[in-house]
Amino acid sequence: MRIQFWGAAGTVTGSMHLLEVNGRRILLDCGLYQGRRKEAFERNRDLPYAASSIDAVVLSHAHIDHSGNLPSLVRAGFRGCIYSTSATRDLCAYMLIDSAHIQENDVKYVNKRRRKQGKKLFEPLYTKEDALETLKSFHAIDYDHSFEPLPGVTVRFRDAGHILGSAIVMVDANEKGKKSRLVFSGDIGRKGLPILRDPRAFEGADYVIMESTYGDRLHESSGDAKELLRRTVSEVIEAGGVLLIPAFAVGRTQEIVYRLNQLWEARELPPIDVFVDSPLAVNATDVFRVHPECYDEEYLEMMVTDSDQDPLCFDGLKYVRSADGSRALNSRDEPAVIISASGMCEGGRILHHLKHHATRAESIVLFVSFQAEHTLGRKIMNGKSPVRIYGEEYEMTAQIRRAEGYSAHADRAGLLRWASRVQEKGDVKHIFLVHGEPEGISALAAGLEDDGAADVQIPERGQRFDL
Repeated sequence: MRIQFWGAAGTVTGSMHLLEVNGRRILLDCGLYQGRRKEAFERNRDLPYAASSIDAVVLSHAHIDHSGNLPSLVRAGFRGCIYSTSATRDLCAYMLIDSAHIQENDVKYVNKRRRKQGKKLFEPLYTKEDALETLKSFHAIDYDHSFEPLPGVTVRFRDAGHILGSAIVMVDANEKGKKSRLVFSGDIGRKGLPILRDPRAFEGADYVIMESTYGDRLHESSGDAKELLRRTVSEVIEAGGVLLIPAFAVGRTQEIVYRLNQLWEARELPPIDVFVDSPLAVNATDVFRVHPECYDEEYLEMMVTDSDQDPLCFDGLKYVRSADGSRALNSRDEPAVIISASGMCEGGRILHHLKHHATRAESIVLFVSFQAEHTLGRKIMNGKSPVRIYGEEYEMTAQIRRAEGYSAHADRAGLLRWASRVQEKGDVKHIFLVHGEPEGISALAAGLEDDGAADVQIPERGQRFDL
């Protein structure tokens, strides 16, 4: 068995790991790399292998940094099967089309200016037709059901507790009678998150590919994060501004709505209009409602005992689908909360809201998601001003806040706890740390070694290991 790391190596985006077993090739995830625009576009377009040489894809979950470059793979000649949980498949049905729509619209918007300047026009990375073609390749598999994507390879999914349908992937390989087990963590969730079950682990592995996003820090409590949300809403009402929350359409948006609902039910949320301005988030919320197999006991109990109550809906909350409805939000004079994608401000409707509110001192931008290096969200969160949005510069005079208590990733303690469970049985020979920035990866590596891990590797992009 051989593994080569082509994405999320030394960074948190673009998850993509190439596994070779018995001369056949399996891709673990195929995510969009997000960062500097030119570099990101070229890396996403120019795949480092022949797409036709990939026999199967095993997808851990639907977030775009894990699934978002599948249409490029299909466009380039991949004709195999894409295996995921059913909830991941249903989310990707919306997310991949939405990703294509955003890329087509963003390129169209930028090309208006480039055409006037006589510059060469850009092309989108892929189109909605490419996304639709990709969806034909999906095969849904339930948690804890074994399947064989290739001869000699057996795979199982286990709930990662990160977003709806997210999975930890176990790969059992048999090469000429020699058996080995690789566990790929995908993104590991946090204990105690609302709606979803806590993350699980596969005990016993020979090799582990493990995320390390928050390997160097601990999260604030969910209670503290909810209080920060309540206080921030009150402040924006008093100032007469708008609270902008850039949030991933899947997972983070639903949790923020759930927390606002709790504040509203407890009469701790002052009267204010709340808008979820993202067609994808609206569609994703609908997907949440049809996958109770992913719910935790608290959420199930709530749904059973009060069938009239929808925890993702409350008075004052409005879901916005249309572009006209989105534009109308920036014509309002009243205070409001606007939750919009993308979570790292790399595309989508949040950019138009930032353009409108960046220069308003009475408004607040609240970050509730990890912001990858070189993304617009990271620049704003770090206090950079002016920032460039759609090729124009804007001074950031709006207030900037950050709440880490809403992260759907396990923190350092959660990651170390998960790793110890994987190592309880068997003999883990190597742990490969991915999906993290250098500080987080190095800190987690040191923690794993202190806990007795045999060999911890920090692979570079393109690095290959014979297992």
